[in-house]
Amino acid sequence: MQKQKIIPKVIIALAISSAIGWWYWQKQEASAQANSYANNSSDSSQNKRGGKSAEFGGKRGEKPIPVVVAEVMKGDIRVIQTALGTATPSAVVTVSSRVNGQLTRVLFKEGQLVEKGEFLAEIDPRPFLTALTQVQGQATRNQALLKNSQIDLERFKTLQSQDSIASQQVDAQASLVQQYQGTVQADQGLVENAKLQLSFTRITSPISGRIGLRQVDGGNNITTTNPIAVINAVHPIHVVFTLPEDRVADLITQIQAGKQAGKTLPVEVWDKANSKLLTTGHLESLDNQIDTTSGTVKIKAQFTNTDNALFPNQFVNVKLLSNTLRNVNVLPSAAIQQGSAGAYVYRIRRLGKGDQDGVETVAVQAVKLGQVDGDQVAVLEGLNVGDQVVVSGIDKLKDNAKVVIYSASGERNAAAREHSGNKGDGNKYKKRLHSQATQSPQANTFNNRKAPSAASFGHLNN
Repeated sequence: MQKQKIIPKVIIALAISSAIGWWYWQKQEASAQANSYANNSSDSSQNKRGGKSAEFGGKRGEKPIPVVVAEVMKGDIRVIQTALGTATPSAVVTVSSRVNGQLTRVLFKEGQLVEKGEFLAEIDPRPFLTALTQVQGQATRNQALLKNSQIDLERFKTLQSQDSIASQQVDAQASLVQQYQGTVQADQGLVENAKLQLSFTRITSPISGRIGLRQVDGGNNITTTNPIAVINAVHPIHVVFTLPEDRVADLITQIQAGKQAGKTLPVEVWDKANSKLLTTGHLESLDNQIDTTSGTVKIKAQFTNTDNALFPNQFVNVKLLSNTLRNVNVLPSAAIQQGSAGAYVYRIRRLGKGDQDGVETVAVQAVKLGQVDGDQVAVLEGLNVGDQVVVSGIDKLKDNAKVVIYSASGERNAAAREHSGNKGDGNKYKKRLHSQATQSPQANTFNNRKAPSAASFGHLNN
C-alpha cells in the first residue's frame, strides 16, 4: 500500500521539474537573441559613423618600421672547441724525510714559491755525525792493516827470490793483502753511506713550485712515512679537459698538420664565469684512448703561467682553436631567426631603390648556417656578399613589411634623407622612428661593423 502511494507522487514531482527546466531554457534563448540583435545594430551604426576612422586606422598599421641592417661580407671564421677544464700542476711532489729523526727546523713559509734545491727543513744531524765518525775510524784501521800486509808481501817476494822462503807463504800473504783490500773498499762504502745519511738531514726541494701547508711541526720525531708538505709545479701548469669522440679525428689531423708547419694549436683559458681571459697556451697532448663510459677523450694543454693566473684544481672554461675557415660569407648572429622550417633572416628588398619616402620592404630568406664564432656566423646557402639583412627591429617584422633603414648612429638611408630634406624634419613620426632606431642595443653592436678577419681574433691567432 505504501509503495502504491509513493509512485504517483514521484511521477508528479518529475513532471513539475521538467516543466520548470523547459521554461527557464526558453527564457535564456529569448534573452540571447535580444542581446545579439542589439550588438549587431550597434556595430552597424558604429561602422557607418566611423568608416573614416577605420580607414585611417588601416593606414596607420601600414607605417614603415625603423630597422638597422648589416651587410653580408667575406671574412674568416674560427672553429673553436669549447669545454670545461681543470688546472693541474705539471708535477706534484710530497716532501718527506728520507731518514728517521727529530725535525729541528722548518725553514719554509706555507704557500710560498720555492726553487729546486732550496733548503726547507732539517733533521737533527748529531746521530748521523756519530755514525760517520765510527765508520771513518774503522776504515782508517783497515787501511793501516792493508798497508802493513802489502809491505810484508814485498819482503816475502824478496826472500823468495833468494830461495829463503817457501812459495806457499808468499801466496798466503798475497791472499791476505787482497782480503784487506776488500775490507778497505767495504769501509769506503760505509763512509759514503754515512755521509749520505747525514746529507738527508737537510731536506731540500726536489722541484720548483708552490709549497703547501705544513703538515708537521718542528720538534716532532718523524719517520720516512711522515709527509712534511706538498709542492705543486705551476711553471708551467696544465689544463685537462675533454672533447667528444666525434671530434678526435679532425683534431688529430689538425695537430699533425701543425707539427709539419712547426706550430701548435692555440688554447685560451677563461674564468669560471666565462667573462675574463686568464691566459693563453697551446695544446700539448691527447690521451691514448677514449673513455667508453662518457664517449670523450682527455686532452692536456700547457701554459707558462708566469703571472700565476692559474691555480691547481681551478675550474676554467677552455677554448681550443682547432681550425680557421678562410674567406667565407659572414653574417652577424643577431640577424638569425629560427622557425619551424629552420633558420631564416629578413633580407632587404630593392635596397637603394625605395619609393619617394625612402621606404624599403623585407623578404623572409631561408639560410643554411655553418660555424658560429662569437657574434658572427658563417652562411653556407641563401645569401650572397652584399646582401643586407635586418639586425635590429626584427620583432615587428613580417614578410613584405615596409621598413625605414637607419644606421646605428641614427641616420636614415640616402633616399629617406633626400625626402626629409624636401618635406622638412618637423614630422613627429620621423622623430619617433629616429628615437626607436638609435635606442636599439643591436644598433650599437653593429655600428660601422667590418668583415672579420683572422688578424682580428686576438691571442688565438698568435
